[in-house]
Amino acid sequence: MDFFDSPEEAQFRSRLRAWLIDNNPGLPPSSTSDEYWERQPEWHRSLYRAGFFGLTWPVAFGGQDLPSGYDVIVDEELAAAGAPPRPSLGYLVHAVIHHADDDVKRRFLPGLISGTDRWCQAFSEPDAGSDLASLRTRAVRDGDEFVINGHKVWTSYSDLADWCLLLARTDPDVRKHEGLTAFAIRMDQPGIEQRPLRMINGITREFGEVTFDDARATAADMIGRPGEGWRVAMTVLSHEREPQELGNAGRYTKTARQLTDLVRASPEAFSSEQHRMLAWAIIESDMLQHLVSRRLSDRLDGFEHGSLGSIDKLLNTWVEQAVGHAAVDIAGCGDHDNAQTMLSTYLYSRAQSVMGGTSQIQKNLVATRILGLPTS
Repeated sequence: MDFFDSPEEAQFRSRLRAWLIDNNPGLPPSSTSDEYWERQPEWHRSLYRAGFFGLTWPVAFGGQDLPSGYDVIVDEELAAAGAPPRPSLGYLVHAVIHHADDDVKRRFLPGLISGTDRWCQAFSEPDAGSDLASLRTRAVRDGDEFVINGHKVWTSYSDLADWCLLLARTDPDVRKHEGLTAFAIRMDQPGIEQRPLRMINGITREFGEVTFDDARATAADMIGRPGEGWRVAMTVLSHEREPQELGNAGRYTKTARQLTDLVRASPEAFSSEQHRMLAWAIIESDMLQHLVSRRLSDRLDGFEHGSLGSIDKLLNTWVEQAVGHAAVDIAGCGDHDNAQTMLSTYLYSRAQSVMGGTSQIQKNLVATRILGLPTS
């Protein structure tokens, strides 16, 4: 893989770097503040208007059809400038592109990519988290509509969303994986109630609990065909579990460097164990950057990762938690300005082993789908 910019990429990088001087909103990290989640829609639209979002997606739907390397440049420069990351929407875009019919793509993708329409994803339920196929939310056909009843939890950005990618059971008489269907459903309608969930570090705007009481979705807004919901879900999860390009890995490296500066300023104030924890956080961050570079190279060659996303998810979890442990142990208990941020970073990292599929489930997927080990 060639890590150097082409002349066109160098020009793009220079333009982005100059734009960030005047347009960096200076938000706190997503893992530490409600302000980030409240202002993320504004940041999304700002990036898009300036030509720095949706770069690799089709021109027909508002993208620019550029190579993946341009997304890497955006991620690198945002991380270097301390700006918020790109909004994480790729998994929803991929679901619509790969599974929806042409009419649905035409109606939904432009607003999703540009940030004109805000979307959330309603998969997990109180009794169907790791075993997603056991979900109980029902969608019953009523003419050209489906009546939705059920209960979702950990619904990302639900309080901001205009639309929701909903997974519901449309056929209770077949195997559980075969009776699911995916819908785009309006969130501003009677029969949908939302409740924010407060996380351990105080964030209330990232996740929500949503109940559906005779809410309605139209048959024309189905994502894929009836009974293909599991395939849609697997497309979403395979992209959601991959690290977000080099920018995500770069943020862990940046935190590790901040901790390194703190330790170097007064090395005698830290124990050998704290030095060891910091060294491990640096090593783990570096490993993640190399893995993401490899995955990017694969994608440029047209290789789809599929179940390999479970390996990526596990490594991403280990890295975030290694950095989080170092952050709280070295900086989270002091009296300096970053102490509260570092403590919040640690607390947020604990969720990484659950969100997007638990680490236990990922290990099972690696064992059965990649290594070919027996299931019993």
